Amino acid sequence: MSNQKKWDATQMPDQSGRVAIVTGANSGIGFETAKGLAEKGAMVVMACRNQAKGESAASSIRQEKPLGRVQAMTLDLSSLASVRAFVAEFSSKFDRLDLLINNAGVMALPKRLETADGFEMQFGTNHLGHFALTGLFWDMLVKTPGSRVVNVSSGAHRAGRMAWDDLQSKKSYSPFGAYSQSKLANLLFTYELQRRLDRAGIQTVATAAHPGWTATNLQAHSGVAGFLNPFFGQKPPMGALPTLYAATAPDVVPNGYYGPDGFLEMKGYPKRTESNTRSHDLEAAKRLWAVSEDLTAVSFGGR
Repeated sequence: MSNQKKWDATQMPDQSGRVAIVTGANSGIGFETAKGLAEKGAMVVMACRNQAKGESAASSIRQEKPLGRVQAMTLDLSSLASVRAFVAEFSSKFDRLDLLINNAGVMALPKRLETADGFEMQFGTNHLGHFALTGLFWDMLVKTPGSRVVNVSSGAHRAGRMAWDDLQSKKSYSPFGAYSQSKLANLLFTYELQRRLDRAGIQTVATAAHPGWTATNLQAHSGVAGFLNPFFGQKPPMGALPTLYAATAPDVVPNGYYGPDGFLEMKGYPKRTESNTRSHDLEAAKRLWAVSEDLTAVSFGGR
């Protein structure tokens, strides 16, 4: 990427005719991502757990009179039944999927909670829900020329460890430990997905992004981070730029990882960056894939 001019949303290519899904699009980075894509002409499905909040967010984007359109649809990633229902509803309305932006997440929940399917809430929502969603859209992504999957991870992946003997944090629960594991899982999933796409000779691109330190309601449960947001956090429109870059920039590479260019990647304009060594562990990625298929009963390729 050239350093002559910092990349921002004005440099996004025209998205007219493209269909995008942004999970967790009713607030924060997801909202700004949906808004940015709509402004460039995309048809954006705002996939939100709370339909009323999704409708309200879509309405506020429409008031800006974007070039494209937005539509709110219900998706609760903590329920595999909801994931399947969302895919069925989307597939009844659209025959293509250009951008799947797996953005939604929960962070540092103070006590261990479970999803509808009995998974630890952060691992179940942040990783397994998005794994299932991507797998169920596999055929549509494959047949859409130039399609991309963008998984939104976090700098917290660096603290992450895959607790293979306790993935669901039943033996011991740490709010940030569970979150970090889920964000490491996002990257292991991204890189393994791209390897599988490559082996199959499919042109779909899998890539990842992280927003740095962005002041959103994601930090509602994280105490110190929430307190420091006004001092260190950048605004959501800036935090969304790495995601928008990963989703639309022509020079994005398969298996790339994009984040802010400032100090410690906490804020700034998007650049290509590197995730840690653990995120590139081939055996861990294969193991996570097998476990994820088993837990979600979703196999890529429609099997």
